[in-house]
Amino acid sequence: MKILIIEDNKDIAANIADYFEPLGHTLDFAADGLTGLHLAVTQRFDVIVLDLMLPGMDGITLCQKLRQEGKMNTPVIMLTARDQLDDKLMGFQVGADDYLVKPFSLKELEVRVQALFKRSQTSAVDRNLNVADLQYNPDTLETYRLNQKLELNPIQRRLLDILMQNSGRVVSREELERHIWGDILPDNDVLRTHIYSLRSIIDKPFTKKLLHTIHGAGYRLYDDSRSGNKK
Repeated sequence: MKILIIEDNKDIAANIADYFEPLGHTLDFAADGLTGLHLAVTQRFDVIVLDLMLPGMDGITLCQKLRQEGKMNTPVIMLTARDQLDDKLMGFQVGADDYLVKPFSLKELEVRVQALFKRSQTSAVDRNLNVADLQYNPDTLETYRLNQKLELNPIQRRLLDILMQNSGRVVSREELERHIWGDILPDNDVLRTHIYSLRSIIDKPFTKKLLHTIHGAGYRLYDDSRSGNKK
């Protein structure tokens, strides 16, 4: 893998290099946000390891620029000394794929980086997914409802993908968590937060509700107006 490490702590950057480079990975480094952004948009990386607190430009702003302005889908794992839920949610909201709180195990970082890389290499089948008036194309990553383009972050897109593939079926919390995060599961309330943000985008502006919570079981994406049921 080719990995970009954006970290201003020289000791942490050196420890990551000492661990990953003998495994055969190619690493590039930036000690500030502006340099990191330049490297990220001018070179191709398989995964970006991004510190939240950086000189020049913080990790939140950097990740947001990559996703919104650069339209880049390179997997991003955030490193931070902060462990408050709001910080995690902000990172996920701007497009981070994973979150690791300092101090962390280098082995855990490796496992998470490998998981992000593996998911990013899974090629989407050339298809459009449709549920009622909601459309999602896994190849172009574009989402539309009633011909209105919807902007989703990477986790929201993966949630939508699995829910649309299983339209009509109740998808359990455990299945969704494994699909998004693999074996390294987040805190219990993180999935609920992502479901809420996804619902706010695909349902809240529209009359017909498609994403339903099945209490005690999971979530179901379907058009319940056909059966006359309201949930």
